[in-house]
Amino acid sequence: QVQMVESGGGLVQAGGSLRLSCAASGRAIRRDHMGWFRQAPGKEREFVAAINWSGSMTNYANSMKGRFTISRDNAKNTVSLQMNSLKPEDTAVYYCAVARRWDTATTTADYDYWGQGTQVTVSS
Repeated sequence: QVQMVESGGGLVQAGGSLRLSCAASGRAIRRDHMGWFRQAPGKEREFVAAINWSGSMTNYANSMKGRFTISRDNAKNTVSLQMNSLKPEDTAVYYCAVARRWDTATTTADYDYWGQGTQVTVSS
């Protein structure tokens, strides 16, 4: 069993930046593909970004490309999400989770071990 704890959320003005962190405990995640999702009030949880086990491959939702960067530190058992040029529509609770496989790592159904999420609020 692995537990994920997200942190780093907060209130930021449009155009600003935040760096989210996801810390895993219980076991190492160095062999796991990892992903970030987000959920805004009244909306379904949506894919943000994913990274493969080694960090050699990443994938982003179209609206995040060029603004968000996912990375990982397997030695520290963490995954991060650097978010730049934030927009009010980025406001949501952000979650990290473990992907079952890389080729379907954009769908919530193919993820396990969700964290409790961290709130990101972007003011206009």
